[in-house]
Amino acid sequence: MIVDERMVTYINSLDEGHTVFLEELEAEAKKDRVPIIRREMQSFLKFLLAAVRPKNILEVGTAVGFSALFMCEYNPVPCKIVTIENYEKRIPIARENFKKAHREDQIELLAGDAADILKTLECPFDFIFMDAAKGQYLHFLPEVLRLLSPGGILVSDNVLQEGDIIESRFAVERRNRTIYKRMREYLYELKHNDQLVTSLIPLGDGVALSTKR
Repeated sequence: MIVDERMVTYINSLDEGHTVFLEELEAEAKKDRVPIIRREMQSFLKFLLAAVRPKNILEVGTAVGFSALFMCEYNPVPCKIVTIENYEKRIPIARENFKKAHREDQIELLAGDAADILKTLECPFDFIFMDAAKGQYLHFLPEVLRLLSPGGILVSDNVLQEGDIIESRFAVERRNRTIYKRMREYLYELKHNDQLVTSLIPLGDGVALSTKR
């Protein structure tokens, strides 16, 4: 927790809630311990969708499809979403959720390694949501930048690693040190890449908000 727990609880208590389907899907995901976007991140994403009104969205990391369905529901304009997932057990669950929500024609799920799939995509995207394996963000970035349209928005979720990102490398559990190192490199690149303007926000588990010049 990178923000005081009481503050997070208060902020989330003001949330107006979602559709019945999304509420049920969120509860099911939490019960099955599937990581989905946190409530405070959901609220922030709602704001971004309302402000940016993206028509072409790319999501890296589908899980069970909650965030893709969330973006469909709260984007005020009709949009097309391409989402990528590599974990075989979650792919059929996500497809079924898209079908249940009657969004299968709006959301295209590409199964496989994002590092390979991103190279095959050509359509420019005005909104990209990065929520996959945190140690891979840095490797995905060159292709993500290629696919992001000028003025487009890149949202990178969970970038502060529960606060570990500010700790000494030796204070981080050994099994997490590679992710820690790569995430620090990723954040440095976001802040110093000439193509991007980036703000790091201590929201949820940390979000990097970038726009392409």
